[in-house]
Amino acid sequence: MGIILFLIMGLVAGLIARAIMPGSQKMGLLATTVVGVVGSFVGGFVASLFTHHSVLEFNTSGIIGSILGALAVLFIMGYATRGRTYARV
Repeated sequence: MGIILFLIMGLVAGLIARAIMPGSQKMGLLATTVVGVVGSFVGGFVASLFTHHSVLEFNTSGIIGSILGALAVLFIMGYATRGRTYARV
């Protein structure tokens, strides 16, 4: 049950981060979930440095940290893929 909750929270964090981040992010639901899960790890790690909670615990600081981490991952992805052209199918 914990892994399913983690994936759902990753999806929610990814969706919120994509809604907050300006510009268009051309990615599907699976990529959004991956961004949210990676952001959850990043945000949970940073939040655990300042609180007594574990990285994998479900708490308010973890949710906010997940969204902030997903925003950071989206920013890095946008910066890394800036200027690339994609083939149209």
